[in-house]
Amino acid sequence: MEDSTAPKKRTCCESVGDFFTSAKFLIYMGHALSTWGDRMWNFAVAVFLVELYGNSLLLTAVYGLVVAGSVLLLGAIIGDWVDRNPRLKVAQTSLVIQNSCVILCGILLMVVFQFKDQLAEIYNGWILTTCYILVITIANIANLASTAMSITIQRDWVVVVAGQDSSKLADMNATVRIIDQLTNILAPMLVGQIMAFGSHFIGCGFISGWNLCSMGLEYALLWKVYQKTPALAVKAGQKDQQQELKQLSSEQGSENSQSPEESSLPLMNDALPVVKASSPKKHGCCHQITEPIRTFRAGWVAYYNQNIFFAGMSLAFLYMTVLGFDCITTGYAYTQGLNGSVLSLLMGASAISGICGTVAFTWIRKKCGLIRTGFISGIAQLSCLMLCVASVFAPGTPLDLSVSPFKDLYRHLMGDKVLPDHAVTGGFIAMNVTATEAPAEELPLLKSYMSVSLLFAGVIAARVGLWSFDLTVTQLIQENVIESERGVINGVQNSMNYLLDLLHFIMVILAPNPEAFGVLVLISVSFVATGHVMYFWFAFKNLGSRLFLCCSPEQKVETVDSLSLPTTV
Repeated sequence: MEDSTAPKKRTCCESVGDFFTSAKFLIYMGHALSTWGDRMWNFAVAVFLVELYGNSLLLTAVYGLVVAGSVLLLGAIIGDWVDRNPRLKVAQTSLVIQNSCVILCGILLMVVFQFKDQLAEIYNGWILTTCYILVITIANIANLASTAMSITIQRDWVVVVAGQDSSKLADMNATVRIIDQLTNILAPMLVGQIMAFGSHFIGCGFISGWNLCSMGLEYALLWKVYQKTPALAVKAGQKDQQQELKQLSSEQGSENSQSPEESSLPLMNDALPVVKASSPKKHGCCHQITEPIRTFRAGWVAYYNQNIFFAGMSLAFLYMTVLGFDCITTGYAYTQGLNGSVLSLLMGASAISGICGTVAFTWIRKKCGLIRTGFISGIAQLSCLMLCVASVFAPGTPLDLSVSPFKDLYRHLMGDKVLPDHAVTGGFIAMNVTATEAPAEELPLLKSYMSVSLLFAGVIAARVGLWSFDLTVTQLIQENVIESERGVINGVQNSMNYLLDLLHFIMVILAPNPEAFGVLVLISVSFVATGHVMYFWFAFKNLGSRLFLCCSPEQKVETVDSLSLPTTV
């Protein structure tokens, strides 16, 4: 009996050891280190810029605009660079550039914090202004490198490590998203405590030191994953070879009669276009200068021609919303009487809700398939957002359509009234809150928390459907975009997300007062609903009447996990 039990113990220990040395676990570790550094830096850089410019949001707003505009314009080009180069080279280059820029930016910020007064006196402050420009520029380069790293690891390496196992891919996507949720809470808390009990100078030094140590460890983890996954060394054919494949797939896309493996067969068998690969070298200087423009256009055209185009667009439309835990919603909550302690608890509840959404994604996908999971998640999110719609008309709402959104801005510009420092809270411009416009007898009007409670209840509950839907679209792109175009398609997808996110900030700028926030809520819900209508059209086009049928375990594999499988059962 003793001999029979000993092998079982060894087998269990070996299986545990195999997991902790597997490529999957090493990817999780590398992603956790990377996102931890990113979350600390993204939180801290906004605080640093506000502190540097005298508690003004100007530098933070400029930084946000530069970051959004850069990804919008360069997303396709970054993705194309990811596609054209070997996987290990792309990952290592992105990692080194990202961490080096954060380290350099942290050192520069330490110098500015230490010698700000002296720098302001040199050349009438132009040296200090140059430092501001350098900080924003270097931080933007770090963000672009982070975008390339995200495309490489989350959209490509994860797919290769998962192999042909769709369930394993779903589990890996969910785990990566849970890591994102946890680091999004814990990393800002850590660096915030360091800056609170220490100083901004110490915060800069800590972040720079973290990225220096993390870079070496992440580099080693990437190398180990690459060694343990030989498939990462093999990449699909060049772009020229994909043009004929794209024409063939556009002719056959309406029938959806090929699997992803079958659709790649013409690429493997076609050897003639390889000769054309050397032809671009004969073009002149003008052709090389305009190549980024052609890459930008080709990337967007390729994105439009994808069979998952409407699914990707539906995800992008969800970014056009004020119903998230960003600076806009936080600032509005402050104007409605919620303090920082309550908001921190609400953010924690939002993170827990997001984790529940990732868990729900894996369970629903196993029961109903991938496409139906997105459909169910969309319905769940919209149903929860109805609470936000109800909050617009509930007791305690500040909605007042008679108040012009430009009234206080006009007064401020004309010098009629001067806005106090507390009029800008958490990034939301609360222009109607002034010392003369908020007498003590009007404060009891804010005692009704019905409206703001319904708003945050809807936002938190909707995170379950939101994150499940996000994972659905992510996996659809992973499974249905050919390997040689994963980078550029995901780059364009990031650009679309940033475009709609930028539009939602413009929407807030046009209507910044809390009296108009209810209108912004209704507009946001309309965009979310439009996005889910796009996904419904995409799902119905691929599944037809079977979209509303519950699939059995036997049907599940052959019906919903790939867009290009036959529609007949």
